Amino acid sequence: MARPQHRNALFSVTASLVALASSVIAAEPEKEYEDFKANNFERSTVIDNEWLPLKPGMRYIWEGYTVDEEGDEESRSVVFTVTDLTKVIDGVRTVVCWDRDIVDGELEETEILFAAQDNDGNVWLMGEYPEEYDGDEFLGAPCWIHGVKDAKAGIMMLAEPKLGTGSYSQGWAPAVEFTDRGTVYQTGQKTTVPFGTFDDVLVIDESSKEEPNAHQLKFYARGVGCVRIGWRGEVTDQEELTLLKVEELSAEDLAKAREEALKLEKHAYEISKDVYADTQPSEHSEANRAGVGQ
Repeated sequence: MARPQHRNALFSVTASLVALASSVIAAEPEKEYEDFKANNFERSTVIDNEWLPLKPGMRYIWEGYTVDEEGDEESRSVVFTVTDLTKVIDGVRTVVCWDRDIVDGELEETEILFAAQDNDGNVWLMGEYPEEYDGDEFLGAPCWIHGVKDAKAGIMMLAEPKLGTGSYSQGWAPAVEFTDRGTVYQTGQKTTVPFGTFDDVLVIDESSKEEPNAHQLKFYARGVGCVRIGWRGEVTDQEELTLLKVEELSAEDLAKAREEALKLEKHAYEISKDVYADTQPSEHSEANRAGVGQ
């Protein structure tokens, strides 16, 4: 009878060790940035992820409000354009997007950002060049580019976002305090915005190392992209935006968007000599608009 008792005791010890090992693994800190492999981007400019499609020539407009540091509510609109420009970063050809942030009728920020989709369907953010303004006063441009000054690309949207997958880096650039992370917060939601009503909505919770208790919530609809932006936690980044319009630009309007994006790039080369100056110039190609890819 002694042997079965010994076996039970051994089983108990083993189970305890397994539980302890599991708790240690669970307690391991999340990696600061994602594993980026440049050879995993064979058709990088074809961004057809169902939750975040980025087709050249498309423009998205959100409207709503934000709350300033004094607690006053301000009107806000964001205009996001997918241009027909591409830019090669660390061997990966990216799609150049142009973004404008307008608060109380004045341009507060304008930027170009660089997106690419890997072979698995994940959409990556490869860098950003944002210009910040206070009225007509230029405040600065906290630029970061993957591979420059320890900056690392991050994931804008997972190929298959699911609950319980853990958080992921949306970009890692400590030199400009960009440490945003995303987590699948909810799935199967429903929301109504001026652009329409959507079922099976995906909600991503975004936060950062600098403001861990301030969370931005982004609502994504299949085949459209982000349709609503909200918040939870501290009021630090309190804002509400809803998708007002999605439109395909005419050839003339797309050419204007391309021109504005190139103006931003020209300025970037002039003032960001330690970061942006290390990049190749953006290029225009009719093939990009047709979705041919690299």
